[in-house]
Amino acid sequence: MEYKESVNKIFLLVFGDKVRKRLEYIILGLAGLGFLVHLLLIFLKLWDFEILSNNQSVLLNDPITAIYTPFSLILIYEVYLLVFYLPRSFTSCVSKQFEIISLIVIRKIFKDIPLMDLQGDWHLSQHNLELMVDLLGFLILFLLIFLFNKGKKRLPKRTVTDPKLKSFISSKKVVSLVLLTLLIGTSTLSISNWLIDLYKDGYVKNIDNVFFNQFFTLLILTDVIILLISFRYTEEYSKLIRNTGFIISTILIRLSFSADGFLSIILILTGVSFALLILIIYNAIENPKLDSTV
Repeated sequence: MEYKESVNKIFLLVFGDKVRKRLEYIILGLAGLGFLVHLLLIFLKLWDFEILSNNQSVLLNDPITAIYTPFSLILIYEVYLLVFYLPRSFTSCVSKQFEIISLIVIRKIFKDIPLMDLQGDWHLSQHNLELMVDLLGFLILFLLIFLFNKGKKRLPKRTVTDPKLKSFISSKKVVSLVLLTLLIGTSTLSISNWLIDLYKDGYVKNIDNVFFNQFFTLLILTDVIILLISFRYTEEYSKLIRNTGFIISTILIRLSFSADGFLSIILILTGVSFALLILIIYNAIENPKLDSTV
């Protein structure tokens, strides 16, 4: 009992309502400030400011790319919320994970739009084709997330008074706190490497993958740990298969960071579609009297 109370106190200290609200205000303030600073750097480069004149980063070529910075900061808060949702339910965590990948996709689109080739045979440009595929993919992704969240609402609710459920939630809170610690260390290392590469080369290759490649790797490991812990509290075949399916979905999304061109968005859509189908089948098993469509 003391162990559970200690875990709950630490969890509230890190993820309490006041802490989340305060962090939200800080992130929004930093996002606005980051946007203005990014704009300033772009205009300084356009005015041939000596320090930035030789910088090769695509993020300093057009004012539209300044949107990249606030989106990056908002993503940090979304990652924090995902860790907060982790003890609630596997499905809520997966839903937040899909929202994060959708923000990563739209952030990439804002970066790629200024690089469009509008001259001559623009429709034959590889960059333009990839951008169009990303735009279409984002629309499909948005729809899939909507359907997934709609299906999530049909999941059977369990009372928190169940001793087994309380123990499971406490175990997941410990995992959340450990994951947050690892993410802070990973993000610090990623930012350090990003600054070093920026200083040495003037640009960062695959900037969209900074931090989130490692983040999804940690998320996969975390999901596996939670799945193993769940064996102790449930023997329901459908629930174990559902959670395993969600892990496969996360792995497919993780692989998208290593893919180039069209394959990246295809892997993301495949991962989310797979999770949606898993959820539909699970709901059909748990609620056979209800319409299985979502």
